[in-house]
Amino acid sequence: MSRIRKPLRRLDFVEVTYDGEHWRLLESLRGKAVKIMEALEAERLGQTLVHGSLARGDVNVRSDVDVVIPYPVPSFKVEVALEKAGFQPVDRLLVQATPAHTVKAHIYLDELTTVTFPLVDFTRMEREFYRFGGELELGELKAGRRTPGIDKRLMLIVPTERGHLEASILGREEEAARTVGVSPDIVRQRVRVLLRRDEIGRTGVYLKYRLREGETFEEALRSLASRDPALRRMLQLRLGG
Repeated sequence: MSRIRKPLRRLDFVEVTYDGEHWRLLESLRGKAVKIMEALEAERLGQTLVHGSLARGDVNVRSDVDVVIPYPVPSFKVEVALEKAGFQPVDRLLVQATPAHTVKAHIYLDELTTVTFPLVDFTRMEREFYRFGGELELGELKAGRRTPGIDKRLMLIVPTERGHLEASILGREEEAARTVGVSPDIVRQRVRVLLRRDEIGRTGVYLKYRLREGETFEEALRSLASRDPALRRMLQLRLGG
């Protein structure tokens, strides 16, 4: 739902200084994320995280608050935890980017606020996707930490006391990988994807299914897999069945 930001090729680091309004917006968005993460972790759903601009600090008024549970959990437990904390989902989508990708559950609390979790384990590269953009756990978020990450412009964002430093990762992919703590593989993959998106425009996802009232994500996945050989094959490969 965020506005697409095109890759840039600026090689020198530039410092961006945040004003008071920016710091207030960051605090507000992080406060919303903390409430969601606390609700989920209170129900023993394990570690949660936020990623992207919320973790790095370079937010804007259209920044997503995407709380991620980075492993499969029973979807009913997630929904019960949110309901107990007073959150009312406005939409529930099952999404698969390509036939080879993990299927993910997205529970929208509003247009820009989402709880995401996979229905089968992420691959190494899929898990690194979140670290690529920068990620923080609940304790780190509450402590006010910010972390380096790479945005959709392929700019490396390095937090500073006054804001952040930024520079293009193009031509220094391995250095960027070391800075954000990921493998060069995920950096090269994201460079290919985002440069291609810049050339041909945003492409659609393979699967996007809106759940019916009363339907669970697991029920929806079983039903869709019974009719979709590619989806069924991915599940068999991931689950070893």
